Amino acid sequence: MVTTQELGITEATAATEALREALTSAGVVLPSLGTDTASPSLNLITLGRVRSDVALRLAEVIQRGCA
Repeated sequence: MVTTQELGITEATAATEALREALTSAGVVLPSLGTDTASPSLNLITLGRVRSDVALRLAEVIQRGCA
């Protein structure tokens, strides 16, 4: 039997991997991207710390996608 807590971790893990794949396709790597296992019921994703050039690249990709 799968618990709600285990389901949350699975959902967060799937979301993390989907985001990682999308960012990689856009040429953006967030080195600290991962699931937050401290509160699995919240399904939180840790985006982590990035260098300023990576943050600027991410902003550029988002802006281009919104245009």
